[in-house]
Amino acid sequence: MSDRVIATVDLAAIRHNLQQVRRFAPGSRVMAAVKADAYGHGAVPVARTLEAAGVDALAVACIEEALELREAHVRAPIALLEGVLSAEEATLAAYERLQIVLNDFWQIDLLESMPPSASLQIWFKLDSGMHRLGFPLSAVPRLQAVLERNRGWRFCGWMTHLACADEPDSPMTLNQIGAFDAALVDRSGARSIGNSAGILGWPQARREWVRPGLVLYGASPLPGRVGPQLGLKPALTLTSRLIARRDYPEGSSIGYGGGYACPEAMPIGVAAVGYADGIHRSLACGAPVLIGGRRAPLAGRVSMDMITLDLRPAPEARVGDEVLLWGEGLPAEEVAAHAGTLAYELFCGLTNRVRFRYINVT
Repeated sequence: MSDRVIATVDLAAIRHNLQQVRRFAPGSRVMAAVKADAYGHGAVPVARTLEAAGVDALAVACIEEALELREAHVRAPIALLEGVLSAEEATLAAYERLQIVLNDFWQIDLLESMPPSASLQIWFKLDSGMHRLGFPLSAVPRLQAVLERNRGWRFCGWMTHLACADEPDSPMTLNQIGAFDAALVDRSGARSIGNSAGILGWPQARREWVRPGLVLYGASPLPGRVGPQLGLKPALTLTSRLIARRDYPEGSSIGYGGGYACPEAMPIGVAAVGYADGIHRSLACGAPVLIGGRRAPLAGRVSMDMITLDLRPAPEARVGDEVLLWGEGLPAEEVAAHAGTLAYELFCGLTNRVRFRYINVT
């Protein structure tokens, strides 16, 4: 049986990108974000790879993601970035030795209602300006009092999240870092600020811990830059194949709505991939794919199971040829721009019709 769409994940690229993070932030420990199924790359194989490569900790969004890793015998420290939502989750977190990122006082109340013998590991997240999750900076004295009355808890440190780290001209990042530092003057505990964009663009954000996400998968969070320009290697290459080739006369309309009209007599190819596989329907005409190393633009709308391609730049293309949607040789960041989105969403949008295969497993 032939595969229509294949996502090839190169685990050697994951290892390489982790080392690049260490080069950017040599004095920091690394908490690698593997939430959202490792940004669509496969949480278990990616987490195992990072653990074997010596990552200091992993980060997930929720308890379900952490339990998947523990059930796969991943033993690295794991932080729950959204904390816990119930006493049951808190009990599981203690049992599985998970680090709970506390964002609100109701979560503290929940933990303090548990038996004092519970072995809890906690971070405090502070809202330094993003205004999504986190304690107000003014709450730091109250949080210090929480630690003093719960001496059985293991305190991991203080973290915050940057809202505009991908905007090098924005003053907000330095404002957030300054506010975070001012709130923690004379307070003990490790600090964690830098996300992927913070690690790359803001040396001031490289503290005791950094929390890379997108860069581990080989994509750039910085506008106008792609991963290879930063020394990163794309970890996921998405491919399909041509299943038809037709020659059409000038003026022929292609696909749903007839929104593309052939400007001249030309060959059109059909690849077996569509929005049911995770290719954005908003991907615009002209968005590139690679066929035999040559760029061929999208011609017509993305449909559920197929895309249509202008084969004039690849006149030798034939049925059965590989079509590369993004990955090695065609950065996901570039493709995402043609859909008005980000590489994050391309990665996370792949569906269960796509077959994943992993290479360079150790």
